[in-house]
Amino acid sequence: MSTKPNRVREPDPEPYDESSLVKAESVQVEVLEELDEDEERDRHRLELRVERAFYEAGVALRELRDRRLYRSTHKTFEDYIRERFGYSRITAHYKIAAAAVVDNLLTNGEQILPTNERQVRDLMKYTPELQCSIWSQSVEEAGGKVPSGRIVKGIVEQLKEKPLVNAKNYCQVGDVFTLVRLEGKEKKYNGCWAIAIEPRDFTVIVNVHDTTLIVKPENLNKIDSPEAHRQLPQILQRIRRVREVPGFRDRVAYTMLEHMGKQTYLTPLEEKILQVIEREYGVEDVDREVGS
Repeated sequence: MSTKPNRVREPDPEPYDESSLVKAESVQVEVLEELDEDEERDRHRLELRVERAFYEAGVALRELRDRRLYRSTHKTFEDYIRERFGYSRITAHYKIAAAAVVDNLLTNGEQILPTNERQVRDLMKYTPELQCSIWSQSVEEAGGKVPSGRIVKGIVEQLKEKPLVNAKNYCQVGDVFTLVRLEGKEKKYNGCWAIAIEPRDFTVIVNVHDTTLIVKPENLNKIDSPEAHRQLPQILQRIRRVREVPGFRDRVAYTMLEHMGKQTYLTPLEEKILQVIEREYGVEDVDREVGS
């Protein structure tokens, strides 16, 4: 009777361990080489070229078109770009228009610039002034970084629903307002008074009792009282002087100054309390007319 040879049973494969992969990757990171200063500069320069490739393409296409540098081989620019680059007319148009938007942002001093065409496509149909305003709002929405095309599109959609008001036509330096309809981390300033210090195209920089904000005209309800115009700059100065004293920590003083940041005038009792706080922190010599 024949017998089958005994087979040696192979051991089961070891279970997949993700931690081992992580460890291997971490080891790789540890052995990476440092770049010297020249290499760091080259890397930065090349990264900028990659980020601005769409811009440089648009600038080059614009020059080829405007100078008709295609005329030795092609009758039309459209034929040239299709045969040379495989671009349709609309593709070339978008690249040229995107470069024009970037040129406008550069001219107006924008520090954070687009890195791809999609981020600026929704800006192309707007005036240069509006392009800068929408882009600035998009950068702010993105937390100070390059915004995605989705964020830019969202700002544009908001603009369609409620057109922007030119702030320079709405207020002047020194005008006083009550803040309304603020959202997010600035929501706590709703109801506070504010003093305009720099009207921009579509936003206004204002001083409040403890900081400086950038708001839209829609966030400002104008205060027409001449007395408020006279008193609020002085109240702001007095509150800021106290807050700037090293070691300002007293919770009662803090609460009272917060309260005064929402009052368009001081009652006689509030004036006395502010004077007490000023004496406590050694700033009672501030020139003032409030309450006089």
